[in-house]
Amino acid sequence: MADSLVLLHPGGADPSAFGPQFDALADFALHAPHRTNQATQDHTEMALETVEFLDRTGPAHLLGCSDGATIALLTAVLRPDLVRRLVVVCGVYHHNGWDPATELTPMHRRSPALTGTDLGKLPNRTLVMIGDDDEVTLEHATAMYRALPNAELAVVPGTSHGLLHEKPALCNAMIVDFLSNDPVETYAPIRRRM
Repeated sequence: MADSLVLLHPGGADPSAFGPQFDALADFALHAPHRTNQATQDHTEMALETVEFLDRTGPAHLLGCSDGATIALLTAVLRPDLVRRLVVVCGVYHHNGWDPATELTPMHRRSPALTGTDLGKLPNRTLVMIGDDDEVTLEHATAMYRALPNAELAVVPGTSHGLLHEKPALCNAMIVDFLSNDPVETYAPIRRRM
């Protein structure tokens, strides 16, 4: 039976935001819920809805982009037992992770507010993906990667906050590899040294 994969779309969008990914992810049992109350809910409320969904459908991989990435992280913090692998694309764990040039809504100026300690409790294998010219700072993505105990980091060259559309073949290959395969044994580990 195929692994379940829940796609959590960006704010102000709908599941069609993952259009370039659907074919590449067809080997998974895909769920792409549409968050219809984005304008009135905060990130925690949306994460609680995701927890309710997973309680009904069972544990799954989560792939979230932008606000969807934040919701995926919050879902894993609330219920790590419901999350298998986690793909966080262009997301923040704290609202100070947005580049100062980014136009933010009031919610994005105060939420989320996770800490490195919160992330350090997550056992889930996690892929942190970001564009090299993203609305999320590289420093923040690196801090997220360092705080998560079982994380991998992908900085996609020549892309922005829209990296899933800008370089879909490259992004899809990394996502499918991460979700489908076990980690490779590296030759000269520093962070992953046992």
